[in-house]
Amino acid sequence: METVGLVGVGKIGLPIGENLIKSGYRVVGYRRSSLAEFEKIGGIVGRSAADVGAQADVVFTCLPSSQALEEVVQGPNGLVESARRGQIVVELGSHPVTDKERHVAVLAAKGASFLDGEVSGTPGMVSARKAVIYLAGDKEACAKAERFVGGFADSCLYFGPFGAASRVKLVNNLLVAINIAATAEAMALGLKAGVDVDLMIKAIATGSGGSTQFGIRAPWKRRFLPAQGTAPALQHYFDMIGEFADSMGVATPMLDTAVELYDKFMDMGLGEKDVAAMVDVIGALPRSKS
Repeated sequence: METVGLVGVGKIGLPIGENLIKSGYRVVGYRRSSLAEFEKIGGIVGRSAADVGAQADVVFTCLPSSQALEEVVQGPNGLVESARRGQIVVELGSHPVTDKERHVAVLAAKGASFLDGEVSGTPGMVSARKAVIYLAGDKEACAKAERFVGGFADSCLYFGPFGAASRVKLVNNLLVAINIAATAEAMALGLKAGVDVDLMIKAIATGSGGSTQFGIRAPWKRRFLPAQGTAPALQHYFDMIGEFADSMGVATPMLDTAVELYDKFMDMGLGEKDVAAMVDVIGALPRSKS
């Protein structure tokens, strides 16, 4: 039985680990908080990131911030301590490319490969193996990692040089943010119209106006907990998308408007609810006369 390492067993990491276990892998995981749920599904608890790395030739990390990634890779008991020739580390969290890149040379000095990875999908999509995994970096290492990705996702795409996966994720999440806002606007209008809402959702989801986000969020209607995705999680991307667009000289007028709506979302105290609650934000706005 092959061992796969997993550091960062949270909302995305846990279903990744569960799918790997179901696929027949021995999965060793580590996070700073409780791993009780991970143990319950058959995961093996590691003592530290270095301990996870010592037991696995392929390690997936799924971390919430650049600081967390720094600690996991280069901090005390970090992955660099147990890194070795031929080992592959894939970071699946979203951070500025420069923050990810700083770990490439450090691990390469030990003979290990550090890859740029991203997850496109909600926790539910990950659990159902419907998330798409993006990889970028050393081509040979990505090809080896792809076999293990197959243990938790049905779709994996290689984008080439390091950083390309992160940039595609920014393009993806620009659309996610806009589509959620557009779904909320459509639902606010439909709810007020007095039509058969369930039938309306079915018609749109299977028609020309449908989208992945419409299919996920529209059926929630007035149920916003437990959250599959929150506004703060999306807001994490906005500065990165803005800086990327600035560097490319591309205007983002629709995203700029959506950003204001997400700010309003937070001002209304909806931060812990699913982004489907954007329908309440839209519903609270006056109809513009301009």
